[in-house]
Amino acid sequence: MLHKTRGIVFKTTDYSESSVVVQIFTEKFGLQSYIINGAKKPRAKISRNMLQPLHLVDMVVYHKANGSVQRISELKNQPLLQTVPYDVIKSCIAMFLNEVLYKAIKQQSADERLFDFIFNAIELLDHHSTGIANFHLLFLLQLTRYLGFYPHGQQADYFDMKDGVFVHYKPDTLNYLSPPHTKNFYALLQCGFGRMNEVKLSNDERRYLINKLLEYYALHIEGFGNINSHEVLEEVLGS
Repeated sequence: MLHKTRGIVFKTTDYSESSVVVQIFTEKFGLQSYIINGAKKPRAKISRNMLQPLHLVDMVVYHKANGSVQRISELKNQPLLQTVPYDVIKSCIAMFLNEVLYKAIKQQSADERLFDFIFNAIELLDHHSTGIANFHLLFLLQLTRYLGFYPHGQQADYFDMKDGVFVHYKPDTLNYLSPPHTKNFYALLQCGFGRMNEVKLSNDERRYLINKLLEYYALHIEGFGNINSHEVLEEVLGS
């Protein structure tokens, strides 16, 4: 049976000499794997170039409820990203966020709130012209709301990463934030994407917070593992 759905490309893997398997987070079915025959051929109807990480797509798909690999009837980039593939900073941000999303999202069922958040954030990154140095920090913080471990509590001296709460005492664990980092962390929580450049962070502070955020993810997502692409991003943002 054919279904129409929007999607966000996560990962494309070579399957044969001319075919690929692409993992796409779909609005209607969650994370799904699709085999695309002939994607690497010069005149492919659906080419590998259309399947870059975090590209946004409209699809018509064949869907079997118990199928491990699905098939695509039609696919087009919609909306077509105008700046992310060509801007060095934006493409590095996208590469980093893509690696996090690929390790954080596993569900093969619809989650329209999560889908809309990611889809809209990618569009916003594509349209934003300046002041995006904090975008990846804010994205990861807001993403936790949909993954079930959004930080809670009022601003305090410490943030207990294990319990996900601000506290006035030093936690009995190694996984915490202390002053002055807690203040910056809380300030990011209070602003939306439209005000993200109001939180003034040094490159060192931004680097510290992203490493702590990745620790926070690893504490709350089983098998999250290590993220490597943030090192490239830090180099680009710090240059």
